[in-house]
Amino acid sequence: MLEQYKKLIYKIANSYCSNNEDRKDLVQEIVLQLWRSYSKYDQKYKLSTWIYRIALNVSISFCRRESKRKKKSAQYTDAIIENVAERKGDQELEVNLNLLNQFIAQLPALDKAIMLLYLERKPQEEMADILGISKTNVATKISRIKKTLKKQFEQIKR
Repeated sequence: MLEQYKKLIYKIANSYCSNNEDRKDLVQEIVLQLWRSYSKYDQKYKLSTWIYRIALNVSISFCRRESKRKKKSAQYTDAIIENVAERKGDQELEVNLNLLNQFIAQLPALDKAIMLLYLERKPQEEMADILGISKTNVATKISRIKKTLKKQFEQIKR
């Protein structure tokens, strides 16, 4: 199972940790929690949904602990956006993607998780299952996050 879903685990860890050592620690915590929770896996959910939920919850908790320990805002990297930027040669696109990455990094942990899933094009119902919130709440949060990000881009472009 871990081999099959390791890309998903690393993608989430990359999204929540910019420091390589912290990222390694987070991956270990995610794997440990998956191992501890496997007996409680409910097969009515897709395995990927269950893994996402655990990985995001562990990541959010990990980041809260790290930010308290370091007493400063942690810097996060959204691996999906970076990968897209690396594949595109367009400099303006890369600049915009870097800005988007910075704006997403400033979001609260739950909003950051929602954007990660949104950028993955996960259906809202699956996002709700992963995050443990209602589908309506997911839709509302996505709309608000988009407005916030749009305002940030507009301020920069002035």
